[in-house]
Amino acid sequence: MSPEELKSLVRTIPDFPKSGIQFRDITTLIGHGEGFRASVEWLSAQVSKGPVDAIAGMEARGFIFGAAVAAALGKPFIPIRKPGKLPIATIGVDYALEYGSDRLEMDPEAIGEGARVAIVDDLLATGGTACAATDLLRKAGAQVSAASFIIDLPDLGGAEKLRDCKVEVSSLMQFDGD
Repeated sequence: MSPEELKSLVRTIPDFPKSGIQFRDITTLIGHGEGFRASVEWLSAQVSKGPVDAIAGMEARGFIFGAAVAAALGKPFIPIRKPGKLPIATIGVDYALEYGSDRLEMDPEAIGEGARVAIVDDLLATGGTACAATDLLRKAGAQVSAASFIIDLPDLGGAEKLRDCKVEVSSLMQFDGD
């Protein structure tokens, strides 16, 4: 499937979660078998452009695409979790959101020192979560130099912010606006 055909599978829900926001819903993309497969193949090809030892994805939708890419490439998957989800000692990073703050955590033993990790997620908006995941993985000893997304919202500046973190960014499709 072409990128334009895949883009047509993404449902837009206006005014969610608040007025003026155009929510890009990937439920319709992952619910289309051929579209989901083509998206995972595209992400796998992007990740394979450089050396990679493992794939990381952020909870929750990053688990869908990241785990699928890891399985397709025969690589380990590293889940980046919301706080309090693991019954073990974790490492974490706090980061700023547009209105407030959040935290990401992971098992510090999930990766080895110097492991080359690529981040895979569904959507890149402001880049806050992706940069926090990059910081967390680096705190755990990983080398993070690439991140691939299904959707980029370039007007929100996330790709530029992630590039400032020394991460190469690729996206299957872009949508203007929020």
